[in-house]
Amino acid sequence: MEEKTYKVMGGCGAMDIAVGVIVLLSGVVCGVLLIVGGAKLLARRSKILF
Repeated sequence: MEEKTYKVMGGCGAMDIAVGVIVLLSGVVCGVLLIVGGAKLLARRSKILF
């Protein structure tokens, strides 16, 4: 019984690590895209009229 519990806990831990890595990578990608977009806006701010 205890062996099954440890196997389930190990699988759950591995899944948590995988999800954490995916969330970290998606956050970095979104941050880079936002910085690039902001830099483009700043570069072309003189051409923007309201």
